[in-house]
Amino acid sequence: MAIKILVTGGTFDKEYDEINGRLYFKDTHLPELLKLGKCNLDIRVRTVMMIDSLEITEADRELILAHCRQCEEKKILITHGTDTMEVTAKMLGMAGLDKTIVLTGAMIPYKFGSSDGFFNLGSALAFVQSLPQGVYVAMNGRSFNWNNVRKNKSSGFFEELSV
Repeated sequence: MAIKILVTGGTFDKEYDEINGRLYFKDTHLPELLKLGKCNLDIRVRTVMMIDSLEITEADRELILAHCRQCEEKKILITHGTDTMEVTAKMLGMAGLDKTIVLTGAMIPYKFGSSDGFFNLGSALAFVQSLPQGVYVAMNGRSFNWNNVRKNKSSGFFEELSV
């Protein structure tokens, strides 16, 4: 069972420019993370875009959806910025694809060394293999249905809309 990972950017893949004091995108860190995690799954990585989720447009979301529709894999993991992850999850969920799609990200860039991204990626890989068809957000060791999740801007954690 192959897993497709679609990279869209977000804090997960940001790096720090020490000269200008800002975060930026260079390349995805996914191959390095998978190697460090000794992952031996059949994974195919595709970089779709490298942007902050606050800058994702509806056209960008349509592109992500098109990649999900077109890929042959039935298990898809999407790395995504956390600020609008639930918006993209909702759009994908409403599409009703016959696939298991899990979105994950990080609150701290992987290159900072103290990132939650490594843990979130491992959890998302487990969830995409074990959850039934549908769209989910996987953060902080939990999975959430696409239509029952939000990022709590005060705590920095994802939570259910209703219990």
